[in-house]
Amino acid sequence: MKSLPDSYPKLLKEIKSRIQTSRIRASLSANTELIFLYWDIGKLISEKQKKEGWGKSVVERLASDIQKEFPGIKGFSTSNIWRMRRFYISWNKDSENLAQPARETKPTNLAQSAREIPPVLLNLPWFHNVVLTEKIKDSKIRLYYAQKAIENGWSRNVLILQIKSRLHDREGRAITNFKHTLPSPGSDLANQILKDPYVFDFLSLDAEYRERELESQLIRNLEKFLLELGAGFAFVGRQFQLPVADQEYYIDLLFYHLQLRRFVVIDLKIGPFIPEYAGKMNFYLNAVDDTIRHPDDEPSIGLILCQDKNNIIAEYALRGITKPMGVSKYKLTRTLPRKLKSSLPSIKQIEQELMQNLDQEKNHEN
Repeated sequence: MKSLPDSYPKLLKEIKSRIQTSRIRASLSANTELIFLYWDIGKLISEKQKKEGWGKSVVERLASDIQKEFPGIKGFSTSNIWRMRRFYISWNKDSENLAQPARETKPTNLAQSAREIPPVLLNLPWFHNVVLTEKIKDSKIRLYYAQKAIENGWSRNVLILQIKSRLHDREGRAITNFKHTLPSPGSDLANQILKDPYVFDFLSLDAEYRERELESQLIRNLEKFLLELGAGFAFVGRQFQLPVADQEYYIDLLFYHLQLRRFVVIDLKIGPFIPEYAGKMNFYLNAVDDTIRHPDDEPSIGLILCQDKNNIIAEYALRGITKPMGVSKYKLTRTLPRKLKSSLPSIKQIEQELMQNLDQEKNHEN
């Protein structure tokens, strides 16, 4: 290894001191102190790289020396130290200037660097922060997902899933009439709970599925369906019965939204949106409000989910309707053509084939 920079011992001493202080505070606020620590280390390394052109070998030596000083301590592998650097650079307002020639700076003030961290990050586990910095370049979009992860209690896997499905591009994008049918600010909040499109990539349907098949699979995958709907949705029923004037009508899916304090009626449709669907939803909402809504509940809202929609047609269809409703598309990414699906072996066929192979092996051995 090439000789280390002259300033390396001073940096190592500073980081070791910071780790010792952090370990004392950890019992009081483990995650917050850990994020402070990682930010500080990332800042120190970033500034040294700008000033002295540090490379890979120095960071590798730093990881090794920390492990020697604190045997068994986790989180200071070479790869994680690089993550600390990326964490600091990703959120630092001056990160775009890193490629410019380094200018003389004052010694790092650890207390000051702690105050530079966006507060929302202190409430996220470290590897949530790693996901955000590794997968999202835009700081505004990154902050959006950080806030959503805290609000909804997302696990790291759920956070990755929501980023992959581009939730920020879909939330609040449904065509609705909420501005004309709901008072503000309730109309804004109601609009935010609807997306366009909805992504049901957890379903396995052939290319010629029917509405009832879609409905059945959504209920079989209710946990994933609720995750896609968003926080606050509580499932009430499927094919929910509505008696009206001695006749029986059935709602595809009925939910209750705990934050909005109102029922949400979902009507599933195969094919594109047509204006007649709005009239049918208007009927459902009137019936729900008159027969099952509690006096303390807010008026119900409707969501018409179709395979496709023309925004202009949807806007015209909702204009003038006094009941609050929206229109969105849904996407299925795991549909199989019927011919292909029929050509795949069934579980029973696979079991029979395995049994035949075992019998042949036994006969061969005998």
